[in-house]
Amino acid sequence: MGKVIGIALIDRKGGPVVVHSSAKVTIEKGVGDDHRGRDVENKDRQVSVIAQEDWDIVCSELGTKLHWTTRKANIMVSGVDLVDSIGDILKIGNFYIEITGKMLSGSSMDEQFLGLKDALAKDWRSGVVGKVLNDGFINENDLVTMMERA
Repeated sequence: MGKVIGIALIDRKGGPVVVHSSAKVTIEKGVGDDHRGRDVENKDRQVSVIAQEDWDIVCSELGTKLHWTTRKANIMVSGVDLVDSIGDILKIGNFYIEITGKMLSGSSMDEQFLGLKDALAKDWRSGVVGKVLNDGFINENDLVTMMERA
């Protein structure tokens, strides 16, 4: 079992990442009012999750300590293995996310820090994306459970 380490939202594409200690989660808007959650064209990619353990490996490989929001993910968790988890369900507090894909690492990652894109591309370190299955709330330190697909 894992836990939520951090919660972050971006209100518009290219906008600043804002860290929160809690947020409402809805099927219509994803986490808070994040721009990805509101994108009706990409409901399967409305929430992004990264594992702290993977981020620590990326930072170690790059020889620097970057804040996890550099990755522009919505949720950082610890104690949860995201590798090959497409189709699995993440239970976070009182809501569920179906993992629908691997989060992609675009060239904007290298604009944040040179080499970040390649470091994230290895071994699912970039995190996962998914869709919200029910409304709820997320708080720092909420318990996180990976429920494997049937």
